[in-house]
Amino acid sequence: MTRFVSGEGCTIADGATIDHGEFDEPTRIGADATIRAGSIVYGDVTIGDGFTTGHDVLIREGTTIGDDVLVGTKTVVDGETTIGSHVSLQTNVYVPTETTIGDNVFVGPGAVMTNDEYPVRTEVDLEGPTLEDGASVGANATILPGVTIGENAFVAAGAVVVEDVPADSLAVGAPARTKPLPAPLEGPNQLE
Repeated sequence: MTRFVSGEGCTIADGATIDHGEFDEPTRIGADATIRAGSIVYGDVTIGDGFTTGHDVLIREGTTIGDDVLVGTKTVVDGETTIGSHVSLQTNVYVPTETTIGDNVFVGPGAVMTNDEYPVRTEVDLEGPTLEDGASVGANATILPGVTIGENAFVAAGAVVVEDVPADSLAVGAPARTKPLPAPLEGPNQLE
C-alpha cells in the first residue's frame, strides 16, 4: 500500500520505490521533486521542495531533508540523518546514521563519512559527523565519526579528516592537516 504524500509537480520514475518498509509515518515529499529509477526512499522520511535524485539512490527512515537538495547517483543516506537546504551530494557519497549536514553544503563524488569509531571491535554509540553551513568536501575524502567540519570550511579531495576542521579553513592530507583557507576558496558555496 502506497501512502506517501507528495507536492505538486513531482516526477517519480517507474522503478523508484517510495515509502519502503513499514513505519508509522509515511514519506512526505515537497513540490517539484524528481526521483529517478532505482531510487528507494523509506517511510518516515520528510523531504522539502525541489528535491532531485540520480539513479539508484537509497534514503533510509528517520531522515529529514530540506529544500533544493541533490542526491547523486548511487548515494546512500542512512537513517536518522538531517540534511539542510541547498545541498549537493554528488555520485557515490555515503552518509551514515546520526549525521547532520547544514545548509549550502557540497559533498564531492565518492566522499565517505563514518559513524563507528571501532567497527565490530567495541560496542559504542554511533556518532556521525557534522558538516556546518557552507562546508565543502572534495572527492574521495573520508570524514571520521564525530568530526565537525566548520562553517565555510573546505576539505580537499582525498583528505582523511580525523579531527574537527575550524570554520573558514582548509583540511588537506591523510591524516588531514588544517591550513588557512586560500583566497580563491573564501566565502560561501554558490548553491542557492
